[in-house]
Amino acid sequence: MESPWNAPENLAWERRCIAAARKGDRAAFAELYRRYAPELFRRVLMPRLGNRQAAEDALSETFRTFLERIDKYEDQGKSVWYWLARVSVNKATDMHRVKGRTNRALANFKSLLDPLREGPGNPESEAFVEIEKERLGEAVQETMERLNPRYRRAIELRFLEDKSRQDCAEALEVKLGTFDVLILRALRAFRKEWERTIGAAPETS
Repeated sequence: MESPWNAPENLAWERRCIAAARKGDRAAFAELYRRYAPELFRRVLMPRLGNRQAAEDALSETFRTFLERIDKYEDQGKSVWYWLARVSVNKATDMHRVKGRTNRALANFKSLLDPLREGPGNPESEAFVEIEKERLGEAVQETMERLNPRYRRAIELRFLEDKSRQDCAEALEVKLGTFDVLILRALRAFRKEWERTIGAAPETS
């Protein structure tokens, strides 16, 4: 059975919309979005991502890519649906990769901060646990941006790029012992800025 997307009337409608969108007609682009976005969300993105917010973000990225490339889109005699679906799959895959890297980075930060905490009753430790996962990622980024660039780079090398202490020292052009002192100071600076960050964080319910 032929796909309804490839029905002659649908292909003709698509071509009119794409031609108009290429000329800057926002309404035509919006028509394409209304026709295909719900199905991409339901059939492609939600099954792969399983999270509404992530699926919405991937959908937005799919159509942003479409808008950027619409002048280069080549009509191959079939519906643009298939092109959009392929882009959506790629966006979902990219999100999984980013999520994996982010989760590893956050785990590294948490394990690093543990030795700097003073004990189980430390308010910082409790706040660390209470901040929701999305907020945690934002808080880490905010904290890193406030660090001295040298401290920030030391932490990035050791815990985000997962380099050995020796490789970190070489990248920063210092001796290994100097790097060990540097990373300790960097972590203390991170902790100080982290306390400021979570102190400003909204309470979670």
